[in-house]
Amino acid sequence: MTSSRRPTRIGSLTRFGAISRILLRHGFGSLLDRRERDAEDPARGAIRAPWPGFPSPARLRRALEELGPSFIKLGQLLSLRADMLPRAYIEELRRLQDRVAPVPFETVRPVIEAELGRPVDEVFAAFEPASMAAASVAQVHRARLPDGTEVAVKIVRPGIEKKIREDIDLMYRFATRFERRSELGRIVGLVNVVREFERTIFRELDMFIEAGSIEKFAANFAGSEEIVIPRVHWEATGRCVLTMDYVAGIKIDEVAQIRAAGLDPREVARIGLRSFSRQLLEFGFFHADPHPANTIVMPDGRVALVDFGITGYLDEETMGQVAAVFLGYSRRDYGLVIDALLDAGLIDEQTDLIALRADLKDMSEVFYGRTLATIQVKDVYDQVMDLAYRYGIRFPRNLLLLFKTLIQTEALGKILGSRDSLLEAVAPRARRLLGHGIKTRARIREELRHLGRDAGSLPRHLAAILRNIVAGRQAFELRHTGFEGLDSKIEKGVNRLTVGLIIAASTIAAALILNSGREVLVLNLDFFGLPVISLTGLLGITGYSIATILGIWLIVSIVRSGRL
Repeated sequence: MTSSRRPTRIGSLTRFGAISRILLRHGFGSLLDRRERDAEDPARGAIRAPWPGFPSPARLRRALEELGPSFIKLGQLLSLRADMLPRAYIEELRRLQDRVAPVPFETVRPVIEAELGRPVDEVFAAFEPASMAAASVAQVHRARLPDGTEVAVKIVRPGIEKKIREDIDLMYRFATRFERRSELGRIVGLVNVVREFERTIFRELDMFIEAGSIEKFAANFAGSEEIVIPRVHWEATGRCVLTMDYVAGIKIDEVAQIRAAGLDPREVARIGLRSFSRQLLEFGFFHADPHPANTIVMPDGRVALVDFGITGYLDEETMGQVAAVFLGYSRRDYGLVIDALLDAGLIDEQTDLIALRADLKDMSEVFYGRTLATIQVKDVYDQVMDLAYRYGIRFPRNLLLLFKTLIQTEALGKILGSRDSLLEAVAPRARRLLGHGIKTRARIREELRHLGRDAGSLPRHLAAILRNIVAGRQAFELRHTGFEGLDSKIEKGVNRLTVGLIIAASTIAAALILNSGREVLVLNLDFFGLPVISLTGLLGITGYSIATILGIWLIVSIVRSGRL
């Protein structure tokens, strides 16, 4: 569900004025007139903005927080775009917290009853008015169904959709103006960022989509002895209301309580690593927001995943490319990494591949000689994003969600005291996924290297040409030679054949007429010594004459052409 309004339409002049004042107060006015130079708080290292007049990372974060929930979520989306923004901005935007005060139960009651078509007391045997958790889009209440099942009920805030639509209209307005007047706006592609945000936020407002994600996870982990997925209660679920099993347990970052329950935090971390590697390279469908409140350790040691509002997809081809990057990086096979980036369309032949390979190698030297267990995903991520920013590589949303999830998953492992490496946990499944194909490609690359640099680059160039043709970035033109005069030659041949047929027909017709015993319209004429001639005889002689003349002309033309 997306907004159908024009991007430049203003939903509320009052809101527009408020946003303008906040942006001006936080230094965005100087971005348009290019006069002011903003700086970060000296106590935090005096980080200066990398573009003329652009506010510092902290001021950008504070402006988004003051603008409200819609802009906070936009900032959270921007925090994924380390391929577009410098690291200082990414780190600051990650500090944005989507926490707001819950609305009273009497305000959300009409939403529940309108969605389910029944009074709350008929749907639930008990319903706690106090909210368990609240965010800008929805809040969660604990309840009990008539059959005694304890459930968690997620309810979309009343009126939030209208407010978000108005804010998105204003975002388009500001983004369009920003792109016109700012180099940064053009580099980031801010209008496209708003468009992506629009698509994402309205998916979060549809509880049917989240319920479907829960069902997919439940099917993927059916029979698992380590992972628990709550059950959806469809009879109490609507577009703005989601009812699922309530999961009792300990938040995964509460290490002391996990130990007090007689559980090993490091084993909990291993369960999380195994679960994520399956999500990534077996299912191609992963939970993209595994923060502590969404990951619950149950009393029996199993781990439950809740809140599936943000998920990511990887198709089979992308799964293979991700696996190739993991293995190529771990083996220091940079050709394999570049091949995977080319296959994914993240780079093309216009990229300086020689320089990219050199920078990849240089980036990897800091990890040289270290086992995967000693390498943190965040370190690799920071290096890769610096490289992407330098070469203008733009990652699709699902890959950025994947990177974010990798970091969050590793961070949870560190909290639990685990020394296991996420890279190490994923590598075996990556090897199984690629299997013989990796060995085959490695052998092909080795053979091509022996053919020389030019021969070795031929398959890559050919693959790039084919990709560009399929994507419509390159035209495919077929040129032939030696056929320039073919049409005229064919025409001459057909004309000669036609003349020949006329000659044959005239000769046969004349012979038949002259041999006929019938005479039509006999004339008394002294014609070539003949006292009498008929019309039929005259026609026969004329036919013979025409055939003779045409025959002589045809023979002469063939002789002159030299093709007798």
